Amino acid sequence: MYRQAIGIQDFKIPIRIKEKEGRLQNTIATISMQATLPSTNTKDWAAIFTQVTHKYLDIVSVESFATILSQLSTELDAARLELEVDFPYFLVKRAPVSKEPGLMEYHCSFSGGIGEKEDFMLSVCVPVTTLCPCSKEISEAGAHNQRSKVKLSVTCKKTIWLEDLITLVEQSGSCEVYSLLKRPDEKYVTEKAYNNPMFVEDVVRKLALLALDHPDIGWFSASVESYESIHKHNAYAYVDSDKIR
Repeated sequence: MYRQAIGIQDFKIPIRIKEKEGRLQNTIATISMQATLPSTNTKDWAAIFTQVTHKYLDIVSVESFATILSQLSTELDAARLELEVDFPYFLVKRAPVSKEPGLMEYHCSFSGGIGEKEDFMLSVCVPVTTLCPCSKEISEAGAHNQRSKVKLSVTCKKTIWLEDLITLVEQSGSCEVYSLLKRPDEKYVTEKAYNNPMFVEDVVRKLALLALDHPDIGWFSASVESYESIHKHNAYAYVDSDKIR
């Protein structure tokens, strides 16, 4: 007989993420883990959760996540185990004109479970700029624009790197966001956004088409929250592959 799921949440530890180029990036992860354990298990499960987290969550990658799930499940004697690893991920990104380098932060997560079935999901949260088509159409000069948060979650047919998903998302807005911009760069991003106006529904539609066309993406969901610059509310849109296939 098994208990209902028990576990830990909001547990922060240092981990290393494997980058596409093979390097290891140090970051701080927030761990959530729950498991269905036998009712006969009288061990101090809270201590065991903490111990196995430190033991197995050192180097984390898309390739190693299934092994980590298996190791944790075996150690805990779990009928079902679910794990989510959230972390900030940093990439050097060059400004579009001056080519000055700057560090961009992206919020990413690995999540999955093991038991009767095994599953894994990769998520990235990426800022983009969106410019309102309606505002542009009705105004004699200018148009309101804002930073928007785009989240893409996918299941993988083959290994997909965080860098590739981030690039995919950055293609879906009116313009990309940069951490460092000189005057020529500001001119470029302002004009690019103005010439590429998009509602939030346009962003998820474009991202969905890019995801559908990607050979290594299985199921996916895409959401956009736009932090409106002239409205009190935020604008939001969502789509997943179940709704369009």
